Amino acid sequence: MPKLKTHKGARDRIKITGTGKMLRTKGPKSHLRVHKSKRVKGQLDEMIPLSPADRKRISRLLPYGTK
Repeated sequence: MPKLKTHKGARDRIKITGTGKMLRTKGPKSHLRVHKSKRVKGQLDEMIPLSPADRKRISRLLPYGTK
């Protein structure tokens, strides 16, 4: 069986924690950021857990990062 390739776009967007949780960032972070409130900008900067429905699909893109 050949080695699986890591999807480079998913590697840059998804962070896998030491316990195996997958974290992602939120959507439109930079477009018209000047007009967004400080609270909204802070919420956009934090990483949130990946939904369980997406975990299986993303784990195929990142074969060696998941536990």
